Amino acid sequence: MVYIATYKLDAAELKAAAADLHTFDRVLLSGTVYTSRDAAHKRIFELLDAGKEPPFPIQGATIYYAGPTGTPQGLAIGSCGPTTSGRMDPYAPRLLDLGLAAMIGKGERNNGVKQALIRNKGVYLCAIGGAGALACQCIKECQVIAFEDLGCESVKRLTLQNFPLIVATDCHGVDIFTSGRETYQAAAQSE
Repeated sequence: MVYIATYKLDAAELKAAAADLHTFDRVLLSGTVYTSRDAAHKRIFELLDAGKEPPFPIQGATIYYAGPTGTPQGLAIGSCGPTTSGRMDPYAPRLLDLGLAAMIGKGERNNGVKQALIRNKGVYLCAIGGAGALACQCIKECQVIAFEDLGCESVKRLTLQNFPLIVATDCHGVDIFTSGRETYQAAAQSE
């Protein structure tokens, strides 16, 4: 049996809280996170490689792999569900080594990302795929801060309020995708 805890955290607390978070735990996240996808990651790395500052401070930050849709009247943002995290795997270890606290997305991560999470005491959180229209209700503010020409893939600063997430890979090396399969297979064999 897996014990699942629920935490209400501010994004600024994720780095300090990482050791207490375990795969399968639920997190209701509030505070500031930044969106970034493939094209924005490429540009961020061009800035880093040129010795320039990225569009937001990496140290202690959380990146949400999302490309929100247009903003309907009366909302801070349009539909804002996660994109497949694996496309950012080539970039994630370096960002974690630079102090990134957490990443939010969907899907499995490669071993290099998992090792960087362990090494840097980071955490990978999964948002519910296909529920972007519901997720946007937990986003209270949205501001484009870089690469506006990328449209929905521009870097945005989001302010979240109780955004529902699941710890998918913790800083202890436990991965929900591997552990989940193993737990299911063990339960199926015991029937």
